[in-house]
Amino acid sequence: MNELLKTIRKTPGKKGITIPFECSSGRFIIFSDMHKGGRNNADDFMKCEDNYLKALDYYHTMGFKLIALGDSEELWESTLSRVKKVHPKTFEKEKQFISGNAFIKIFGNHDLYWGNDPFAGLELKKIYDHDLPIYEGVILKTLVKDVTVSIYCTHGHQGDKLSDGNWFSKFFVARIWAPFQAYLNINPNTPAYDAQLKTKHNSIMYEWSARQKNLLLITGHTHQPAFESLTHLERLYRQLLLARQKEDESEIAKVEKEIEVRKWQYSNVSENYLQMKPTYFNSGCCCNDDGDITGIEIESGCIRLIKWNKKAGTPQREVLEEASLEELLM
Repeated sequence: MNELLKTIRKTPGKKGITIPFECSSGRFIIFSDMHKGGRNNADDFMKCEDNYLKALDYYHTMGFKLIALGDSEELWESTLSRVKKVHPKTFEKEKQFISGNAFIKIFGNHDLYWGNDPFAGLELKKIYDHDLPIYEGVILKTLVKDVTVSIYCTHGHQGDKLSDGNWFSKFFVARIWAPFQAYLNINPNTPAYDAQLKTKHNSIMYEWSARQKNLLLITGHTHQPAFESLTHLERLYRQLLLARQKEDESEIAKVEKEIEVRKWQYSNVSENYLQMKPTYFNSGCCCNDDGDITGIEIESGCIRLIKWNKKAGTPQREVLEEASLEELLM
């Protein structure tokens, strides 16, 4: 993480670039972990496709820049040729951002091909009809009350020995896990399967970001959303404490019920969650088993955790959490 940040700042180019923006008017939507696969039982994106397509239409119309934060394509379980063939709609929707120079594509551990293969650029041009650079990270840079703030965006697999270019992991997923998953028609991308690893990795990302000055970190990779360095469960526990202080019995009952529903998704709660700095954010994923997708919006000086889910059969946007960039620096 340190090396990539240093490289982008000092020698922008192949590894990544810095994008300046006006705090009051800049608009970005960050989605990660689509894992677009072969449109079979191992394709975890299929249930989320409608929400993703509707979201891209909305953000294009609203003038947002799209940051695809890695693992957009599932190239451990499927071939690129297959993914291109069965997901033309998603590529077309992403392509509409290119004409306005509003599409930033970053690779993750499941689509390392984009960063490693010498012919990746040609394949991207075939898909999008334009030359499209591929980065490992990007820095969004703005002024907040005369303070220069960097928002560092990368997939988050860096330093994860199980994910960062590990050939055995790729072999296992492609040759053993994917056929097994397809045969049983199961989706492994639920926190129940590896909650301990996800929580640990989020903690590592937080600890790194908390040591930086005037920097916010946004990653994906774990499929577990985080906002202001807290998981959803930790935010619920904080809400419960506030409700108890106010002696709001109705709110207490509501939050306690939600905690019972959600706590199975997480292996632990950080001991110091009430004192954590609001420096780390995670976009979650676009391959949830229930079809919902989550992402991070940056707009009009605010940062938001959003969800798109179907209500009465129609994809709709929902704001889960929101804070101003100015508040985060206080």
